[in-house]
Amino acid sequence: MKRVGDDVARELGRFGAAGGLGPLVEAWPTAVGPEIARNAWPARIARDGTLHVHTSSSAWAFELGQLEARVKAALRELAPQRFRFAVGPLPEPPAATLEEAARTPVEPSPEHRLQADELAAEIADENLRKVVAKAAALSLAKADSDRMFW
Repeated sequence: MKRVGDDVARELGRFGAAGGLGPLVEAWPTAVGPEIARNAWPARIARDGTLHVHTSSSAWAFELGQLEARVKAALRELAPQRFRFAVGPLPEPPAATLEEAARTPVEPSPEHRLQADELAAEIADENLRKVVAKAAALSLAKADSDRMFW
């Protein structure tokens, strides 16, 4: 039995930039995180290379418009030159992909742990100091992660 994936990719490639939507859609939930992926989804790539993203509400469209640079950074080499966020129909995203992105913990680096230890150093109770340092390290790591706050 012949697989049709290569044939489909070749045919989509005939339409220019639109052929690049597949890898972008695949990377979207992991890049932007589960909350945004539930409320915004890549819809199409225009001939000028603009990625049109459908959102669940005008509030999401506005917010993502403000965060366009961060979305672009999260998508890395898959990011288009321009985005357009607008209310539109959203597909039902695969639950497994969203759950995987949500479950993937951000690991603190040694620098995060050191900074957290310094922040908690004045706490007299040893157990409390360790718990606060661990929470601070995780918070610092999440703030610096490439998934940003989402």
